[in-house]
Amino acid sequence: MTKPTMTEPEFLAFVKKICDVDYPSDSAHVAAIMEFEKISEHPSGSDLIYYPEDGHNSAEQIVEKVKAWRTANGKPGFKQP
Repeated sequence: MTKPTMTEPEFLAFVKKICDVDYPSDSAHVAAIMEFEKISEHPSGSDLIYYPEDGHNSAEQIVEKVKAWRTANGKPGFKQP
């Protein structure tokens, strides 16, 4: 999110779709994961989804972790609705 391009609800829906593997093909799912890594810029990348350190990997918790990391590192947040 170098420049905020998604609102928080849009990002949450995007993360839920990744978690639910709600894509028509494996390649589309992989592309979404890569986009998540690019947008979030979080150093843990997709490990936030698949290998969470604390065992908490609901879409809501993932979004909160991304928000907290971005704030702590002076990165912009979500686009305002």
